[in-house]
Amino acid sequence: MKKGALGCGIAAIVGIAIVVIIGFMVGPKFYNTAIDLQENATAQWANVESSYQRRADLIPNIVNTAKGYAEFEQSTMIKVIEARSKATSITIDPSNITPAQLKQFQQAQEGLSSALSRLLAVFERYPDLKANENFKELINELERTENRINVERNRFNESVKPFNKHLKTFPNNIINNFIGKFEEMGYFEADAGSENAPEVEFDFGS
Repeated sequence: MKKGALGCGIAAIVGIAIVVIIGFMVGPKFYNTAIDLQENATAQWANVESSYQRRADLIPNIVNTAKGYAEFEQSTMIKVIEARSKATSITIDPSNITPAQLKQFQQAQEGLSSALSRLLAVFERYPDLKANENFKELINELERTENRINVERNRFNESVKPFNKHLKTFPNNIINNFIGKFEEMGYFEADAGSENAPEVEFDFGS
């Protein structure tokens, strides 16, 4: 029994030594690569935020321009302003973009997209508003911004993939569990229809 216990003890020591050696050999490379991939993803997140902020900045100008033409649509305009306020109040620490945080951010932005789509559908009924040159330019800029949002979201997802994969692969997963440094990032997920940009293609010729 004593020999067996001794043998188990030696085996355990050898096993620990192997893990430590592997950690010293692989750990720095794992850590440095993870940092690089994380930095790429967080840099792309800044582009996502910038695109969403551009949309938020356009909305007050659109609403103010339309007030004089669509004065009977105040409740719809108020809903857009409220949705904008909620969307812009949610911020994410770019160094810790968890799936739960990103889901909350996305839900708020989708709420704004939905409210904005309803408002633009209402504006379609006002030919004098559609003839306003300033309004035309704002709508065109909104369309370009919505397209940019989709592009930057997709680029963000693509930048997150290699980071998450790096954390999951062996022996990186063991090293990461041991040091407890990195967590997987969240992805933008496309719900049925909600990933589409609001309809902003006005018929300005009418």
